Parts: sequence; C-alpha cells; structure tokens
Amino acid sequence: MVYGVREGWRREGFESHEGGVGVLLADGSEPGPVFFDLGSGSTFHESTSWWHYDGEFRRPTAVTMRGWCACGWRGATRYPIDWEKVREDDDPDAYDTSGPYAEWEAHLDEVAERAVTLPEDLVALLGQVRERLDRMWLEDDSARGYAAMLKACGELEAIVAETGPEAVRALAREHDEAMPAIAEALGATEKAARARLLHYEHLTWR
Repeated sequence: MVYGVREGWRREGFESHEGGVGVLLADGSEPGPVFFDLGSGSTFHESTSWWHYDGEFRRPTAVTMRGWCACGWRGATRYPIDWEKVREDDDPDAYDTSGPYAEWEAHLDEVAERAVTLPEDLVALLGQVRERLDRMWLEDDSARGYAAMLKACGELEAIVAETGPEAVRALAREHDEAMPAIAEALGATEKAARARLLHYEHLTWR
C-alpha cells in the first residue's frame, strides 16, 4: 500500500513529471491553493496538499481525490475521502493513497514509453561511470581522492559542454513548432524541455 506523503512523487529521469494527490470539490471542480495567514503582516503561506481541503477554518471541502501530475495530467478515477478516518488517525501520512499513486505510475509508464531510449551500450557505460564515482568515495577520502573526483566531473562536464550545444543547434529551426515532440522525446514537460534547451544552448566549458 502507498500512504499519503508530504513530498511529491518522482521517478528518476522524469523529475518534471512530479505527481501527487489532487482533489475535487462536490461540484467536480479542482480548487485553487489554500492560503494560511501566518500572523506576520502581509505574509501568507499557500498549499495544495490534499489534507488541507478538509473544510475547517472556512477552507474548501474536498470530497474525492485522484492522481495529479505537473504536466497537466489528471487521473480518471475518483477516490472518496473519508475525513473522519483522516481526523481519527490525525496523520495524513497514514491515509491510503495507493489508488491515485497507481494511476500516476501508469501515466509515467506511458511517458517513459514515448520518450527516446538510449543505446544499451551507452546506458551500460553511464551506469559504470556512476558506480565508479560512487566507489571513489569509499576508496580514497584524502584530498587527492576528492581532487580525482572533481577531475572526473570536469571530464564529464567537458563532454556535455561539447555535445549539448551541438544538439540544441541542430534543433534550433524547429524549437517552437516541434517543442511538444521534443518534450515527449525527453520525457519532460514542455516547460522543463525549454529550460533544458536554453541551458545547453549557452553552455560552455573552460
């Protein structure tokens, strides 16, 4: 079972598709953020955490929950919220949210299927590099050991600085028109894809 967590759901490689529990009101609408007066003048805290839509202190009352993703996806199934159970446990983390989570997981599986796949030999090489760098922490904790890690990072950054801008330049004429397809290939939201392209476009290594 999956229980309510205070952090969003994430999958490595698809971080921009952060998921979580979304809620719906009795009329089927999705409420906006809940605001809290922290008692410090004009400072207000806002939250979209599902357990804050409990109807207390004039807050909206959610009646169902569903899977939610930062890309705009919403789960098709609505799961009733038992507020008596939530209040009885006095711990949102104890409430079962496995239904919304399972739907978000299925959504991420579809995102992953549409994304480009790296060649198997490159995946293996990247895995070996990560594993070797991890081992360096255990093998040598001296100043020279840490310097070796930084040198390795420099080599990796040099490769990225050479390859990334070239890839962006190759896509330059198609950015606006092809952005949905580029984002899908990267397994990212369009906002995250644009940010990544901008990052690599101006990346240099000295």
